[in-house]
Amino acid sequence: MDPVPAALRFVEERWPATSDVVLGGSTAAGTRTATSDVDLLVLGPPGLLGEGRTDEASTHAVSGGVVELFAYTEEGFEHWAALEVRAHRPVIITMLLEGRPLRSSPLLSDLRSRWRPVLEAGPRASARELDALRYVVTDLLDDVGDAQDPAEHRYLQGLLFERTAALVLLSHGRWLASGKHLPRALRRWNAARAEVLVGAFLSGEPERLVAAVEAELAPLGGRLQAGHVR
Repeated sequence: MDPVPAALRFVEERWPATSDVVLGGSTAAGTRTATSDVDLLVLGPPGLLGEGRTDEASTHAVSGGVVELFAYTEEGFEHWAALEVRAHRPVIITMLLEGRPLRSSPLLSDLRSRWRPVLEAGPRASARELDALRYVVTDLLDDVGDAQDPAEHRYLQGLLFERTAALVLLSHGRWLASGKHLPRALRRWNAARAEVLVGAFLSGEPERLVAAVEAELAPLGGRLQAGHVR
């Protein structure tokens, strides 16, 4: 059953002033699974969400499925999109630009024109931010080498992979991602180098992971501990 019509009806009944609805996530990409949520970006005029409210992120059960709603007035969208840019993780901006419009008005076109150049430009991480990540990765390399408890070891390897991926992505002007989207973001950046890092992580061999991380650290300045100022 196509969940989109029911989700759209739900949005229109709850927010009749909705001017724009964009379908995002796996449903828009055609990779939906049996447990996938329906991600909807909802936009509308001031007052869409009630007096004084400019944004809402909420989860709803609709026709046997789950709908994740991200609803904004123009003011609310601009505010949260700017926060995402500062965090280097443009979730709603990506939905806006890469999703499939189900309803549209000039507002959608205006927002897309405003934010497309920002997304295409990539993140602008400062040297201080990159040094902070190098410091964290260096510390995790030591922790992985020292850990004796199997649970600690496995957990630390996961953290090392995640933080290294963040450092690599930001250092090469790529936006951050989380969860299942992190390996995908790495592969979009550089499939061959991503597979080395991913393969080392999946191998369960700490020495192999450490070597892969050290190889990515080297062109970025190597390990960083003494002299780092937080």
